[in-house]
Amino acid sequence: MSANPEEDKLTPAALVRTEAAALEALAARLEGPMRRAFEVAVELIVRCGEGNGRVVVTGMGKSGIIAQKIAATLSSTGSPALFLHPAEAVHGDLGVLMPGDVVIALSASGETEEILRLLATLKRKGDALVSFCCRLDSTLAAASDVVLDCSVDREACGLNLAPTSSTTAMLALGDALAIAVSLRKGFRAEDFAELHPGGKLGKQLARVRDLMHTGSDVPAVALATPMTDVIYEMSSKKLGITTVQEEGRLRGVISDGDLRRLLEREGGAALSRPAADAMNPNPRTISADEFAATALAILEERKITSLVVVNAAGKVEGLVHLHDLWGVEMI
Repeated sequence: MSANPEEDKLTPAALVRTEAAALEALAARLEGPMRRAFEVAVELIVRCGEGNGRVVVTGMGKSGIIAQKIAATLSSTGSPALFLHPAEAVHGDLGVLMPGDVVIALSASGETEEILRLLATLKRKGDALVSFCCRLDSTLAAASDVVLDCSVDREACGLNLAPTSSTTAMLALGDALAIAVSLRKGFRAEDFAELHPGGKLGKQLARVRDLMHTGSDVPAVALATPMTDVIYEMSSKKLGITTVQEEGRLRGVISDGDLRRLLEREGGAALSRPAADAMNPNPRTISADEFAATALAILEERKITSLVVVNAAGKVEGLVHLHDLWGVEMI
């Protein structure tokens, strides 16, 4: 601690704690006086989506940057949203606003000139106006259908001027709103996967059907197939396993380990055996609609390298191998 108490208030840790205190105060308001207003905002956005409307998020300066992130979070969690720059809006971009849209306007002061110039049009064209404000007696707050209080005791800045605590509160409030709406809509992991096909998220949420071997790439033999042909099928497909099928239905699998144990037990006589004598009749299987991460968990738990993919009728649809998961950096 320094000799100057004022300097202690400006340490990096103290500034972060200032922002953390603003978030704690926001959480308390969400559980108390602002709870009903927040629920109304959620209802407006849910209703907007049911009518094929969108959420249009606007803000100027630092608030505008937060607004862009909120729009992106809403879109990625199942609520179509876009960012409208208030300065560009008065030069033609207001054309993106359609009847049925809900507008979320961010302004700490509630007196941002560029947003106030849009108020009449926003009220006329949009379905509802929700504002994030630090001043509930502001012009923007008074004009809003719902106002959510983002006020903070102080900014995390020595001059108490730079938007820091207030923008952090706006960001957290936007995240809370987006997630609350997604929960109301019943947004599922499957829906999230569809909206995030690329990058690490896309890989983690990939489906088994996206990675499995299909058709002639799946090693397959019949119950009566001689062991010499079984070995050839396994060697040619290079997956260390073959399915044993009867009219397309899975009857069992034969792995490299199964073959090795048969040869150790019977020696050369094993080569005259049919596939039915060497197969595991109760292999672990998986559905094509399961997540690839689920397949990986099963492979690791069972200490095996392949899973046969079957449908509800027990017919073979494909085969997923541990190497397929390595290829997309699942592990």
